[in-house]
Amino acid sequence: MHTKINILFIINPISGGRGKLRIPDFIDRYLDKEKFNANFVFSEYVGHAGELADEAASKNFDVIVAAGGDGTINEVATKVLKHDKVLGILPLGSGNGLARFLKIPKNLKYALGLINNFKTDCVDTAQFNHKCFFNLAGMGFDAHLSSVFSKDKKRGLSGYVKLGFKEVFNYKPQTYQLNIDGTAYTRKAFAISIANSSQYGNDVYIAPNASVKDGLLDVCIIKPFPIIKLPVLGYVMLRAKAENSDMIEIIKGKNIRITREMAGAVHVDGEPLQMGTEIEAIVNPLSLKVIVP
Repeated sequence: MHTKINILFIINPISGGRGKLRIPDFIDRYLDKEKFNANFVFSEYVGHAGELADEAASKNFDVIVAAGGDGTINEVATKVLKHDKVLGILPLGSGNGLARFLKIPKNLKYALGLINNFKTDCVDTAQFNHKCFFNLAGMGFDAHLSSVFSKDKKRGLSGYVKLGFKEVFNYKPQTYQLNIDGTAYTRKAFAISIANSSQYGNDVYIAPNASVKDGLLDVCIIKPFPIIKLPVLGYVMLRAKAENSDMIEIIKGKNIRITREMAGAVHVDGEPLQMGTEIEAIVNPLSLKVIVP
């Protein structure tokens, strides 16, 4: 008689804006009961998924599955990393940047099939001023926008796009001092993204050649541009052409220090936060065990 694996599903009921209350039924139907003892919990507020994961990891759950978007994955993965457990992902968010990179299907039945197969791999994780991130962190316009957007109650893509157009006209690029693995750069930038994986989500690629297996972060500097070129920038990202665009400069590195003109908004895996003028990003190669195809 082999021992079953204890698995906990932490479900964010509001991620991606769809009700998630039927997910336990789904898991019940498609999860391999011969292999797993399954439990479910719903997260109730920001930070709660992390608390639930922390508690589960200190009990005897070996596998903790984040059922939600990039924010939920960030909270759960941070604790899975701390306790050296295994992360599973059911991508229920609107962007699903990391899940897309790892080729975890949005179709729940297929995603649960992956969990049943239980093939794990190790991926790089990163820190942004001691806050873990797994996909992308950054500062500049996108961070400013997510900060303003998080105060706006009318969420959804159309709201985001409208707000983006309003804000983009008033946004002033900043000058940043960067130190990447000991080399100094001064850059004026519209935004700077630190990419562990290749995309924001929704197939919007900021760092097409970034990989969670290479032990490096891609520092993506979006240069200031005339507003008329905004559609070009959008096209470049949707077509994954950032590597050969003159609008974006990408420098790879392991230890990144950035000094900016003023404190303010940053985003870490899509969650808006406030940080000071000094930002440090480092990579922790192959530090997280995750269930993959």
